[in-house]
Amino acid sequence: MSAPTPPARGSRDLLGGPPATLLPDDLEAPAARALEQGQDAAEVAARTPAASLPWAVLAEDALADGEVVQAYAYARTGYHRGLDALRRAGWRGAGPVPYAHEPNRGFLRALAALARAAAAVGEGDEADRCAGFLADCDAQAPVELLPQR
Repeated sequence: MSAPTPPARGSRDLLGGPPATLLPDDLEAPAARALEQGQDAAEVAARTPAASLPWAVLAEDALADGEVVQAYAYARTGYHRGLDALRRAGWRGAGPVPYAHEPNRGFLRALAALARAAAAVGEGDEADRCAGFLADCDAQAPVELLPQR
């Protein structure tokens, strides 16, 4: 089964929900290209600090290395940079942030990493809130980004 096509920016949910928020391609694309070319994630984050993707990669790598405090800091940075970008793109605190839209994935990966890092440092309530927020953004995101419990 293929991923659903995200609605066009500004389209409304037929049930009256807010429109999907689609981050612009130019926000995350330079960071994504640099990472795909094998550039160091810390250097990419330093050059493109507004992009969530390099922060998410740093957080994921730190989690994999058992460095949970660093992972938490990186994930929180990526999460907040993503919130800033979502707000600039018209998001008002609710509504879909589709995983199928590639530029949204940096934010969603940072949010998932924050959920995992919060759990690892003993912040269970925050981990649950982040996992719930991820599911609210897109029901497919936790399936793709969080380990099955």
